[in-house]
Amino acid sequence: QVQLVESGGGLVQAGGSLRLSCVASGRTFSNYAMAWFRQAPGKEREFVATISWRGGSTYYAESVKGRFTISRDNAMNTLYLQMNSLKPEDTAVYYCAARVGLLGTSIRDYDYWGQGTQVTVSS
Repeated sequence: QVQLVESGGGLVQAGGSLRLSCVASGRTFSNYAMAWFRQAPGKEREFVATISWRGGSTYYAESVKGRFTISRDNAMNTLYLQMNSLKPEDTAVYYCAARVGLLGTSIRDYDYWGQGTQVTVSS
């Protein structure tokens, strides 16, 4: 089992920045590919970004490419999402997720989920 706890969400104005963190415990963090997903009110959960177990490979949704950066610190068992140039449409609950194996962009690819952290971007 892997336990995931997100933090760093909050209220920010459009154009601002936030950095989300996700701390993992329970198993060897470096064994897992990690990802961020988000879910806006009334919408389905969607993929945001993913990173390989060593951090050498990343992949982003088109809607966040160039604005968001996913990274990880395996020594600290922590996943990050740096979000810049935030837009109101980025408002959502952000979830981190973990899976053994390669990168994945589907919700079905991931076995472990955090409880989410709210990000609200005002216009």
